[in-house]
Amino acid sequence: MVELGFTLSSEEHGPNELVDYAVHAEEVGFDFLSISDHFHPWVSAQGESPFVWSVLGALARRTDEIEFGVGVTCPIVRIHPVNVAHAVATTQVMADDRFTFAVGTGENLNEHVTGEKWPEHDVRLEMLAEAMALMRALWAGENTSHHGEYFTAENARLYTVPEEIPEIVVSAFGPETAQFAGEDGDGLWTSGPRAEVVDAYEGAGGEGPKYAQLHCCYAATEDEAVDTVYEYWPNGSIPGELGQELPTPAHFQQAATMVEREDVAEGSTVTDPDPQAHIDSIEQAIEAGYDHVYVHQIGPEQDDAIEFYAEEVLPSFS
Repeated sequence: MVELGFTLSSEEHGPNELVDYAVHAEEVGFDFLSISDHFHPWVSAQGESPFVWSVLGALARRTDEIEFGVGVTCPIVRIHPVNVAHAVATTQVMADDRFTFAVGTGENLNEHVTGEKWPEHDVRLEMLAEAMALMRALWAGENTSHHGEYFTAENARLYTVPEEIPEIVVSAFGPETAQFAGEDGDGLWTSGPRAEVVDAYEGAGGEGPKYAQLHCCYAATEDEAVDTVYEYWPNGSIPGELGQELPTPAHFQQAATMVEREDVAEGSTVTDPDPQAHIDSIEQAIEAGYDHVYVHQIGPEQDDAIEFYAEEVLPSFS
């Protein structure tokens, strides 16, 4: 049985609005929420980037039963894994075990801000493995010292911890990282219905939940939706590995000048107001092997999209 979720896009909305959208999504019947962890928006038109851990605390108190997760945190450059472990433990306690913690190797856009060197992907994956091991040790609630290749902790102990050690879901966009997720993670997190990622994850022994994000823009007409995506989310049409390497929103805006309106219209973002187009997108992700599928409504019209999904899309999967 698939669970359907709604994205709280930290890049596009302020902290109080994100909490209000979460409450609305719970009221209409979404199964879970995902919130992004960014220091910067992708492009300046998006206009926001609140500190995710503050918002997560508010979600824990303002929602009642809906599950929610951070998708995803990079615990290796901008913020030390000791501090991330502390934040996760407190959030899980506040959420009464409704919280899902997902990690990834990050983007230069968010991680360069402390002045640390931005490592290549293979090094970041090694750093992530060490960070995960350190966080799991801290969640046991015991005095912990760690002197690793990338991180150090000295006599660190978390006193506020959940009853069970939190699981770590791992983000992957290709087979190499998906294999790592299957070997060291407790679940898989990705964007788009990537069947090859599921295959690599399960081939490496992965048995946990599999999350896929789908991008959409519900509006009165398809032209209006395409215009909104073109204004607020042109980064979705920037090809290749630039999303991991560009350092500032200004660089993404420069890269976005290569994106044409037709690229948005012909891309994977669902802009058709016909409910069947949104249903088909979710079904494609289910067929690819994902059991947690969540939608990202691009642009300011969040409440309208939540109501549209409640009335026209969610009933097809109940």
